[in-house]
Order: sequence, then structure tokens, then C-alpha cells
Amino acid sequence: MNRSARIGVVTVTYNSERVLDQFLHSLELQTYGNFLVYAVDSGSTDGTIARLKAWTDKRLQVIPNSENIGIAEGDNQGIRAAFADDCEYVLLLNNDVWFEPDTFAILAEDIESLDCDLLAPKILFEDRIRIWSAGGTFNVLKGYFGSPAGYGEIDIAQYDRPKRVQYAPGCCLLARRSVFNAIGAMDPKYFVYHEDSDFLFRAWKAGMTLFYTPRARIFHKASALTGGITSQFSVRYGTRGHVYFMLKNLGVVRCLYYLPALQLRMLLKVLVRSIGWREFTIRQRAFIEGITVWASNTASNQGR
Repeated sequence: MNRSARIGVVTVTYNSERVLDQFLHSLELQTYGNFLVYAVDSGSTDGTIARLKAWTDKRLQVIPNSENIGIAEGDNQGIRAAFADDCEYVLLLNNDVWFEPDTFAILAEDIESLDCDLLAPKILFEDRIRIWSAGGTFNVLKGYFGSPAGYGEIDIAQYDRPKRVQYAPGCCLLARRSVFNAIGAMDPKYFVYHEDSDFLFRAWKAGMTLFYTPRARIFHKASALTGGITSQFSVRYGTRGHVYFMLKNLGVVRCLYYLPALQLRMLLKVLVRSIGWREFTIRQRAFIEGITVWASNTASNQGR
């Protein structure tokens, strides 16, 4: 393991005060010490900034924003700061997580031993029993929707072998600097949700290698800061991001199948009562938003 390789840890905070203590404590305990932390705050109105500044470790840099700029652009600010400080790796890391003292050391070792461009750990729910992600794939039938492997399963070592994967959630993702040099950073048009899928889809299409390692484990307080997957916020930005992702990456012709298929799935969910009409209405508005974001981005690119 090359302990001289500097890791730039990028985390985006937004009213994150209630989850920061365990996150910061996990950082303090790391046996791999050659890392810098870039906490990009997205206009928090609670005590997030004060809590970050109270952490006296000189490896932390707080990058404040006056408004909520979203996860994607927040990541980009942190990535640029990491490169300015000559970091060789960037670790995109949620702050609603905690992890074991050897986590960074394992990630730094395995990205080299597996000879890969990107690396993702095993992610468990905070109960340390159920799996949140063990790598994943792009679901072709659902418009290359990023699908984590093992979600909700009891961890009985069924995913305890490292393997090459297509997808992994962006709440913990280690990438070489060369990846960003080749494919660029996050697309800020997503704001939140699916920005990781877009980034990894571009990496996959470019032939870059993403590996999953079970040796490193992250414990995730899933949706602790967004109100859960059924909140209006999550439903809106999840749907909007999925529509934008498909139009951007798959093209209009293929979306003549994928977009109606998505609409049909949403309607079927209403009919079997897995979602209500209120959520269906939110999804419909977000569906149009996704198309609008794509059209605006396309027009902007053509005008350059």
C-alpha cells in the first residue's frame, strides 16, 4: 500500500448537524492518515457550520455556500479543491455514515491491488445486519437505472468476494484523479439523485473499471437527511433525475420506449396501490421537469 498517496475526502453537508458527530469521529479514528477533508456546505441553517469548525483537525477545509447548490455541484467544488491540493484520489463520502478505523487504509490498498479506476465498499444499514449495497448493475429494462446488489438482504457473507461491477451508490466511492481528467466531474443539472449513476455510466462507457470490495464497510443512516424515499423531495428529484438521465445518456430514439415504459410503471403502481394519487401527481410533475432540464441543457450545449 502506498501511504504517500493523498486522498481528498469530499462530503456535502446540508443541515447535517445531527449526523456529524459519528461521521467526524470515524474520520478521527482512521489508521490511514494521509487524507484531507472538504466539507462543502450547501446553505445549512442549523448548526452544521459551527459543528464542522469546532472539529480542530487541520485536515478539514469547510467550503460554505450561501444557498443550497445540490449534491452534484457540491461534489464538484470539493473535487476541484482536492485537485488544487494535489490529491491523487477523491473519496466521495456521505456524512450520514460511520465506518471502521481501517476503512481508508483498505480502500487505498484495494484500489491498487485490484488495479481498478474506481472502488466501492460494502454498505450496510446502520443496524450492521442488512445490506444497503454490495456493488450493483445498470438495469437495462428500467432505462439503465442504477440498481444496488443485495439491497435489504441479511448479510451472511454472500457478497464477500471482490468483483468488477457496473454501478455502486455514490455515498462512498473512491476514484483516481485520472477518472475525472478523462470523463469530467458530476453533472450539476441533477442537483441530487442519479448524479452518481450518470458519473458511473460515463465511466463504464469509457471502459473504466469499477470494483466492489467487501473488506471495507460503511454503515449508512439511509435517507436520514432527505426524509426517506417516499418523501416529496425524494420522489420529485428521483423521478426528475431518472428522466434526465435517460434522455441525456440513451438519446431520444431509445427514450421513445423508455419514457412511456416509465409512465406505465408509475400507472401500474397506482393501480396496485403501491403509491397513492398524490405521489403519482408529484411524479408526473417531476417527469416533465426532467424533460425540461434535458431540453434546456441540450439547447445550452448547442449554443456554445
